[in-house]
Amino acid sequence: MYFPTTHWSELAQASAQGETAARQALEDLCRRYWKPLHRFIQSRGYAEAEAQDLTQDFIVHLMADSTLKRADPLRGKFRSFLCGALLHFLGDEYDRRRALKRGGGLAHFQVREDDGEAVGPDANLMSFDRGWAMAILETALRTTGEQFEAAGEGGQFAVLRQFLPGALEAPTYQAAATELGLSLPAFKSELHRLRQRFKAMVRQEVACTVSVPHEVDEEMEHLQRVLMDKGSDLARA
Repeated sequence: MYFPTTHWSELAQASAQGETAARQALEDLCRRYWKPLHRFIQSRGYAEAEAQDLTQDFIVHLMADSTLKRADPLRGKFRSFLCGALLHFLGDEYDRRRALKRGGGLAHFQVREDDGEAVGPDANLMSFDRGWAMAILETALRTTGEQFEAAGEGGQFAVLRQFLPGALEAPTYQAAATELGLSLPAFKSELHRLRQRFKAMVRQEVACTVSVPHEVDEEMEHLQRVLMDKGSDLARA
């Protein structure tokens, strides 16, 4: 049975193969998790430029501090590990800034007193998971769109994507069918195929974040719950 390389196995390979593999793992981490990490940091009260710097600093910290090498796939999902590591990093950063503020080392910098406000672990993970879910959705949508473009069907995708999760407002089926020059039954058939294709792409993205195949269904269910909270229904796909 084929199972795609997961972030866990990539990190294990980075540990075993040295700097080159570690750099590649870091690049993949940046590409896939930049947005949820950045959004989570922003939600803690940091300004845009600051959040970008902290996101980059955190990713570099993971590699430089060998944190990724100590990550254990048996202790949970990759997203859970990342959230916990990020909270620890932000806590250390908050303590450092408060110390500098008290010592007069940040005369030009204001530290928000609520940056270090204690929040329950469930609430923290839920906040991070929202960013993770949207990143999964966006990646799957972009990849699906690229496949349509490569097949010369970009125009069709532009219409059909309005009926995928995350779309703000969709036209009626009849209006979309007319725009594409299809009968209503033909349009529904095309839409069904797209939804199945998109859902498979989402599943492929989710599979990259777990350690064993049987966890994919659990993560898909979790993703659905998170998306329902955000008003996006993957079950329709």
